[in-house]
Amino acid sequence: MVLVAACFVVGFGWFASHVAHLSTPADPQKADAIIVLTGGQARLDAAMELLESGKGQRLLISGVHPSASRFQLQKAMGGDKALFSCCVDLDRTALDTIGNAEESAKWVENHAYGSIIVVTNNYHMPRSLLELGRLLGGARLEPYPVVNSDLGNGNWLTKPEALRVLFTEYNKYLLALARGIVPLKPTPDGVTLAGAGPPSVR
Repeated sequence: MVLVAACFVVGFGWFASHVAHLSTPADPQKADAIIVLTGGQARLDAAMELLESGKGQRLLISGVHPSASRFQLQKAMGGDKALFSCCVDLDRTALDTIGNAEESAKWVENHAYGSIIVVTNNYHMPRSLLELGRLLGGARLEPYPVVNSDLGNGNWLTKPEALRVLFTEYNKYLLALARGIVPLKPTPDGVTLAGAGPPSVR
């Protein structure tokens, strides 16, 4: 148990340090398309700027709330109305990162894209790439992490909110890794083996 706890702590330190040192590329490589995972205005703005600068041919916004209209999103994101109308697709089905990956995979396959710029927050990037990489086959994924606050030089250690976010995301990342080894599925009471039937009544 002591060894497991030590590995957990060391792993968290590595994860937090890795995330804290991710930076937004100044001039990202062009790709066929762009996918942004919803979760903040900064992500949406960054994705739209990439589309406007020609870094991708088309943009998928994955995880849009069902009540949000295209007009509301266009107003919130600004930019060219004609470009938004012609080249932005909305996914309203995904409810979490796994759903983002599933819906993104369908979109990528339908358009036969070979390279994708992935836009999400820095702390969310490792898990996003893990889930997307499982389903997008041979597509090249180019991470475009959005950094809302400077966590470098160990600053996350002195920021309780940043520490909480990183710790929560680290646990989700470990679960995502575990799903690649042992198929798990979420349940109201936690997680269980995928394909396992309901417990028998005795």
